[in-house]
Amino acid sequence: MATVLVVDDTPSIRFLIRTNLELAGHDVVEAFDGLDSLEMLAVTDPPPDAVTMDMMMPRMDGLAAVQHIRADPRWERLAIVMVTTQGQHYDVTAADRAGVDAYVTKPFEPDALISTIERVIADRQAGRG
Repeated sequence: MATVLVVDDTPSIRFLIRTNLELAGHDVVEAFDGLDSLEMLAVTDPPPDAVTMDMMMPRMDGLAAVQHIRADPRWERLAIVMVTTQGQHYDVTAADRAGVDAYVTKPFEPDALISTIERVIADRQAGRG
């Protein structure tokens, strides 16, 4: 069982991801944008095992949040899955450069999202991330 921080400014998307993760036996915490996610990570000990991060959000977008997460050694083992409607090659490349472990476009198949999250958590914990 893992703990996953779900970051998305759309409540229905957070609910969908949360429900599927909980059905798979995982614990879930939520944040509504990149800035909120960084504030939550700063006070959560131990940190979650993974983050699902939307790209387009108010106050701080997902790319900026991922860059902040990857710059902080406290979160070096944190698996990050970008979950977004932005599916252009440019977006995928920018997310990869920022340090995401996987990229899933909306709409997504819930089982595929869960297996992706579980795979990147295992890779990070094994030091392959």
